[in-house]
Amino acid sequence: MLSGCKPLPLRLPLLWVWVFLALSLPVRAQPDLIIHHGKIITVDPLFSIAEAMAVRGDRIQAVGRDAEILRLASPNTVIVDLQGRSVIPGLCDSHVHAPAASLYEFDHPIAEMETVTDVLKYVAARAELLPAGDWIVVRQVFITRLRDQRYPTRKELDQAAPHHPVMFSTGPDCVCNTQALERSGIDQNFQITDGQSGQIERDPVTGELTGILRNASRFVKSKPNEKLPTLAERTERLKRLLADYNSVGLTSVADRAASDEGIAAYSELRQQGELNCRVFLSCGVNGNGSREEVETAMKKAADHPLHHYNANLWLRGVKVFLDGGMLTGSAFMRQPWGVSKIYSISDPEYRGIRFIEQERLVQMARYALEHELQFTAHSVGDGAVHALIEAYAEIDRDFPVRRSRPCVTHCNFLSLEAIHQMQKLGVVADLQPVWLWLDGETLRKQFGDERLTWFQPYKTLFEHGVIVGGGSDHMQRIGSLRSVNPYNPFLGMWTVLTRQPRRADLPLHPEQQITREQALRLYTINNAWLTFEERQKGSLEPGKLADFVILKTDPLSCSVDELRTMAVRATYLGGRQVYAAE
Repeated sequence: MLSGCKPLPLRLPLLWVWVFLALSLPVRAQPDLIIHHGKIITVDPLFSIAEAMAVRGDRIQAVGRDAEILRLASPNTVIVDLQGRSVIPGLCDSHVHAPAASLYEFDHPIAEMETVTDVLKYVAARAELLPAGDWIVVRQVFITRLRDQRYPTRKELDQAAPHHPVMFSTGPDCVCNTQALERSGIDQNFQITDGQSGQIERDPVTGELTGILRNASRFVKSKPNEKLPTLAERTERLKRLLADYNSVGLTSVADRAASDEGIAAYSELRQQGELNCRVFLSCGVNGNGSREEVETAMKKAADHPLHHYNANLWLRGVKVFLDGGMLTGSAFMRQPWGVSKIYSISDPEYRGIRFIEQERLVQMARYALEHELQFTAHSVGDGAVHALIEAYAEIDRDFPVRRSRPCVTHCNFLSLEAIHQMQKLGVVADLQPVWLWLDGETLRKQFGDERLTWFQPYKTLFEHGVIVGGGSDHMQRIGSLRSVNPYNPFLGMWTVLTRQPRRADLPLHPEQQITREQALRLYTINNAWLTFEERQKGSLEPGKLADFVILKTDPLSCSVDELRTMAVRATYLGGRQVYAAE
């Protein structure tokens, strides 16, 4: 089934209506652009296939057969012969951190690291360049993706940089060398007393600090030594990244934890007329702040000028962090993780880290939804996912949450019970298929197949009518396949079709594979629904924004491996070409 699909027949029950409406328009509404002699995959409710499409201004005017659409042309209409190529709606990534990702190599190039040895070589190279005592920080190199599948040890970091404090950071979790611990005041007697969750790891035999801090990197007093960018430099780097998004067919992204600096860069590009990707913003909120601080931050988002709808840049959501990560061994699970060499877990009862207690979670989610803000929380483990869904269920008893489309971000470990409740409440999910590819085999070693039965269960989510969108959680680097995490949407589609982890012989629960039509919906109309914009984009229908992508081959009939390496010929945003292959 996965080796290819038969070409779909031309399906035009609704398309005839569209053509009729277009032909009824006055002469002054003649199209600016017509593309024809192609396979227009509309992703409408019937998944209709057309031959041609007319665009006027930034909107789709008509979709249908070649002859009818070409009749709409005027002498000024630009006409593009697709020569049989396929066209799909502009693709959307439901989860990026574009401004920060674009700056990752602003100060200096950073080599890719596949082993602990690569990490140590990078640390040693930085130690040779930086004055003694300067901090060396390695960010977002995940142990699940290192071939060694372990943290570098405190001793190894000491040997690589004996005269520098070093922090190997994977977000809220990290491992430090001796100098970094000493400079941060973290010793044998150190205790977490700020009321927030976290864990300072100690050797179970000797009691000595291992250097691993779970959800406690906030205590590390690192000082950046990299060159800081100006707003102009931030804007230029972001522009470069958005151009690369366009090159793989992305015309929309959702920034899940937008900062003031990031919003300023997006706004600057919009003002310059160079924001070549539509952006849905969810402001990052510190869920560990006081109730007053949390509500002040949310009120700031609700009162922001960008909270008024704009198709190019719209601030409509807020995001908090509910648990740690599966990439670092700190996701909050319903059952213990189990003693693990991979994650350096020695406590057999350890279930991960939960950051927000239930009563406070309900309070902040309620406040957001009451202020017309989509609420979402980073929720990786099934313990966190269930807690968030239960919070939405409690709020739903006071007022229906469905219209607010409350979201679960990451939502990796699920259960059938959780899926049923999500469907009942109208909860949507923002998932990252590429994590299955990158990390699936490590998770199988850690948890075994049975415990992964409900890991990213796309087929069951579709069957139960839960709207789930595909994203990447792109955090670092420009480059769709060299980035952390890869943001090439065709790799994501290939992943949900095959469920094949890298470096593995067997797929991970192939019974959860979905169809090509569903894979396309994941990155088009479903993501438009996640951002309240299904009437504006996500499918190629008259009246919607003319965001579309011309592909080299047909995604519905090519081999599954060709889909993974799909080449984009051109990308259009609002009827304007923003990318063309050389």
